[in-house]
Amino acid sequence: MRTVLFALAATAFAATVAAQQPPVIGLITKTETNPFFVKMKEGALQAAQSKGGKLLTGAGKTDGDNAGQVTAMENMINAGAKTILITPSDSKAILPAIAKARAKGVQVIALDSPTDPADGTDALFATDNYKAGVLIGEYAKAALAGKPAKVVMLDLFPGHPVGAQRHNGFLKGFGLTAPDAKSNELGKPAEVVCMADSYGDQAKGQTAMENCLQKSGDVNVVYTINEPAAAGAYQALKKAGRDKGVVIVSVDGGCAGVRNVKAGVISATSQQYPLKMAAMGVEAGIAYAQGAKKASGYTDTGVTLIADKPLPGVQSTDTKTGLDLCWGK
Repeated sequence: MRTVLFALAATAFAATVAAQQPPVIGLITKTETNPFFVKMKEGALQAAQSKGGKLLTGAGKTDGDNAGQVTAMENMINAGAKTILITPSDSKAILPAIAKARAKGVQVIALDSPTDPADGTDALFATDNYKAGVLIGEYAKAALAGKPAKVVMLDLFPGHPVGAQRHNGFLKGFGLTAPDAKSNELGKPAEVVCMADSYGDQAKGQTAMENCLQKSGDVNVVYTINEPAAAGAYQALKKAGRDKGVVIVSVDGGCAGVRNVKAGVISATSQQYPLKMAAMGVEAGIAYAQGAKKASGYTDTGVTLIADKPLPGVQSTDTKTGLDLCWGK
């Protein structure tokens, strides 16, 4: 009888100790160096500290490093994480690892980038990337003031949902034929004279733009997947003596990108909010650990068009506000 009572007491004590442990939440980003993900990590850490949670972090070595993200997820589950926040590098290849985690009762929330299909995770907290594209498309259209469009599009890489949404949203905002927000196919109407993959990298963006200029030098609009690619595109245009009179638009809202808007390198950018995404993810993780239901569906974390030159019919905010809300250095 004493043995039974001792066992029950030990079990109760273990349960009490477990309940007193801070909830463990994992954050897995695409890379550790991109300022967007640095700010996301910062937001997650702040939220975990303020809510009494413990944050584990991991990342791929490069954008597209699915194996690195899978390893990080397995390590976090072994360390007791009951919620994992992830920005998927490969929206399809990561699905089996996420399915295994969810089968063990782990809540998995995508931040910034959805899986393909999107219901591969319990929930998604992210920018409306199609809307972000629409905003810069509308601005570029207004900036052109009726001139025939000759557009270069510097994309991410084939098949990525975020890349497709921003690309197709831009076309929609510009008033060109565009696939809908759910399509991962990249639209290419006749006004698009060149498309190239930049992988969101400045050097690759410059090379891609140089190649596009060789195909068609008479360009007046450049869409870019993010601000590093936009900076690379500008350098290519400047090197070719074509930096005047070209409208460059982008998405991100990092401090370096907003400063480039202020300097006239980028005409306009759609600003997103990684700190908010991460904080909301951590809060959902804490709630789940405290007995709430898993988060579900899509939550829009907001997007704002930043431009110092207001244009008729296009709602925008200036770089002063953009710099107040930006991330990175």
